[in-house]
Amino acid sequence: MKYYIIAGEASGDLHGSNLITELKKLDPSATMRCWGGDKMQQAGAELVKHYRDLAFMGFTEVLMNLRTIFKNLAFCKEDILQNRPDTLILIDYPGFNLRIAKWAKEQGIKVIYYISPQVWAWKENRVKMMKQTIDKMLVILPFEKEYYKNKWNWEVEYVGHPLVEVIERHKTGSKGGPLSGKPVVALLPGSRKQEILKKLPIMLELSRSFPGYQFIVAKAPGVEEQFYDDLLKPYSNVSYVSNQTYDLLLQSKAALVTSGTATLETALFAVPEVVCYKGSYLSYQIGKRLVKVKFISLVNLIMDKLVVKELIQDDLTTDNLEKELKQLLTSETRISELQKDYSELKDLLSKGGNASSKAARSIVDFLAQ
Repeated sequence: MKYYIIAGEASGDLHGSNLITELKKLDPSATMRCWGGDKMQQAGAELVKHYRDLAFMGFTEVLMNLRTIFKNLAFCKEDILQNRPDTLILIDYPGFNLRIAKWAKEQGIKVIYYISPQVWAWKENRVKMMKQTIDKMLVILPFEKEYYKNKWNWEVEYVGHPLVEVIERHKTGSKGGPLSGKPVVALLPGSRKQEILKKLPIMLELSRSFPGYQFIVAKAPGVEEQFYDDLLKPYSNVSYVSNQTYDLLLQSKAALVTSGTATLETALFAVPEVVCYKGSYLSYQIGKRLVKVKFISLVNLIMDKLVVKELIQDDLTTDNLEKELKQLLTSETRISELQKDYSELKDLLSKGGNASSKAARSIVDFLAQ
């Protein structure tokens, strides 16, 4: 089989790489062509375009880069037509991938979507088009199966969350040495420069109030070291690590985490966390009016309650962060509550079994029909 796989972010690259590995076990002669990142390439796919050239965050940022986005769409369609895959596998990244899905369906290409767009949060009107253009939908959040069935009469398949297996594998196999002689607080400010610049300076100021801790930033892939060197220079107890985010979380007493997949990764490592979000004023005002969910953190959304504190936009200040971090580092009651909720979260996400393996089997069986 010829597979064409598209992921547009770091998390999609991770899940795509594990899916590729499992697909190759079931289909050893498979050829893979992808839009993604280093991990998908290392797993054996031919990389066409790296996600760092695709990712734009926020409404205003997308508008400013529309020309580049449309050029990428045109190039992607041309590349797919030239390679004529047996199937197109799309991983999250809905702004781009749903356009490609609609077009691919018109070309007679089988479309499989792995990791649903978060239409339950906003742009629900996309679902009608999705039902018409997606031949097989694989979801990774437990409430999504019921959402699609009850609200849209669409049978989708829940395969479990791929992060569970990734993190368990890392916990058992990690041989990383200590990152600091002091207790560690992890800073995960995001993967794109524009979001890092919004949040990391606030996080860094906090380090002055905790001189007994080492604050360590998880450097984003593809962002140059000089960018971090300039930001971190004024702070004596702050450093960064590259390609060691999971080792960092394994050793952390607490973490300050930007909203997104990282909030879930941190919880699966059982690290007490504060969720941080700050966007441009215009992007935030637009998003506040369009997004329909109670929480911005995946942890809270899946558990359907406030498990981890969320500091959003104007609430994301050094004073507020200091208050929350002190509690996470010193309150035994708070830590105990968190660990109990984290355990329940992991159980919920493990019900589908090994997600990557299950997804690969489902795809291979579907294509064999």
